[in-house]
Amino acid sequence: MRSLYVIPARGGSKGVPKKNIRDLCGKPLIGYTLEVALRLSEPEDICVTTDDREITAIAEGYGIRVPFVRPAELATDEASQYEVVRHALRFYLEKGIEYDNVVLLQPTSPFRHFTEVKEQTELYSHATDMVVSVCKAEANPYFVLFEEGADGFLYKSKDGNYRRRQECPDVWQYNGSCYVINPRSLLEYNNFTEFRRIVK
Repeated sequence: MRSLYVIPARGGSKGVPKKNIRDLCGKPLIGYTLEVALRLSEPEDICVTTDDREITAIAEGYGIRVPFVRPAELATDEASQYEVVRHALRFYLEKGIEYDNVVLLQPTSPFRHFTEVKEQTELYSHATDMVVSVCKAEANPYFVLFEEGADGFLYKSKDGNYRRRQECPDVWQYNGSCYVINPRSLLEYNNFTEFRRIVK
């Protein structure tokens, strides 16, 4: 299968200014993600989507050509990751280049290992919308998570008659390390929350 590796790295960040190029143990934060992608793919199948010249220069220093400048409307705090990834996929489709899946690698997960990404891509099939990396959630909606009802009282987020936390089913949360996405699903839906065929 041919994968498009998308690395989203805009220049602006209100929380941590220039976070994607901050030094982490002698290299820019994004460098760790670029290295993982290069272990798994040829440079022409790696898309760093950015609006920032410094990030572009770093990517090119790793031998990865940045194919376009991310549009301004996709480089704001309001722009969704989904829109950014779909924009990248469409860029290649318009050039007649098709991929079996899209692998989203966020620079803010620098400690992923390339073998973990490889395992996720091997789990992928066209019958799924997405393969995601997860970790076990510490807070369990069957036991300790509550929502406020219209009457002002708290109710369990998920129904279940469990007396001990250990009896509750495991629940999972995305850890942001890697997403392997079906291109057809990416084009068909409007956001990740509409996906229904997700595996870990």
